[in-house]
Amino acid sequence: MPDQPLPAHLRRILELARWAPSGDNTQPWRFEVLGEEHLLIHAFDTRDHVVYDLDGHASQLAVGALLETIAIAATGEGREAHIARRPESSDEQPLIDVRFTSRPGLVPDPLIPFLEQRVVQRRPMSTRALTPAHKAALDAALPPGYRVDWFEGLAMRWRLARFMFDNAKIRLTIPEAYAVHRAVIEWGKRYSEDRIPDQAVGVDPLTARFMRWVMGSWARVEFFNTYFLGDLPPRIQLDLLPGLACAAHFALLGPEPPRHIDDYLGAGRAMQRFWLTATSLGLYVQPEMTPVIFTRYHRQGRVFSASAAALGRAGDLDERLAGLLRGNDRQALFFMGRIGMGPPPRARSLRKSVDALMHRA
Repeated sequence: MPDQPLPAHLRRILELARWAPSGDNTQPWRFEVLGEEHLLIHAFDTRDHVVYDLDGHASQLAVGALLETIAIAATGEGREAHIARRPESSDEQPLIDVRFTSRPGLVPDPLIPFLEQRVVQRRPMSTRALTPAHKAALDAALPPGYRVDWFEGLAMRWRLARFMFDNAKIRLTIPEAYAVHRAVIEWGKRYSEDRIPDQAVGVDPLTARFMRWVMGSWARVEFFNTYFLGDLPPRIQLDLLPGLACAAHFALLGPEPPRHIDDYLGAGRAMQRFWLTATSLGLYVQPEMTPVIFTRYHRQGRVFSASAAALGRAGDLDERLAGLLRGNDRQALFFMGRIGMGPPPRARSLRKSVDALMHRA
């Protein structure tokens, strides 16, 4: 079938939908027009080359966020989005139909203005506590059965900051993660359409220059980590200090442990609505996903690195996570982050254009 033109209302929906978040700005989706009111989403995961996505769940969360973004954007066009994954499609490359139904008088979703404003804030935020109204609005943003656990106050922020700092030892010292970081950071940039600009990473310019030079080869990274504590400055700047400089950390948990792709798509939709609500309240969020991923790998018995030390650290982190989340609750965990107020980030990831995201047969 020849490519169909993109109707104006679908283009407007996709212009907003493309701002959905994805790990390392991978944007694991392409759009195909099947009719005036019908889109087919060709999703994919990065399990074959990204250590943070070996089970595909990180990409599935991102696709879920895309689906929620489409549903929100569609209300601005007076339409409801009806979403159905094709069950015969694979988990690695799911196909998802989105059909739109016109609803005269439909009230646009109040989160529409925040679809493009939502951003990751990796730098320190204000430590001013969230208000009861903030937390009530964020609780209400989650679908029935989902919940948010809060980690507030100096003692808990310090506990979470140390947890993230220790987790970063894995992230910054295994070759499997090095390959990802080398591919996704765009150096010398304030904005990037398909990667993370180095100015948004969250380190000072001197550390950024040092990181760029060291990351020129894995041998160089390994040498500095072994003999000169090369991982220490970025762990302090990216994890420890920001972990203290925020209003709170939080964990999002589903009604049941997510097991199937549809569970992760639903969790991604919940995550996006929570994040957009935070944006509407003048709050910023930084995801803290690698400990969620590494501890899940540990529980799965998945060997995610050639480093035995890293595998052992993941087990230690999982025990600490159990203490934070009251034991078995960690099975239902799908997202962690920190949140707070402050000035907006000066650098950010952008997105590919709608035309570049169209599926090509």
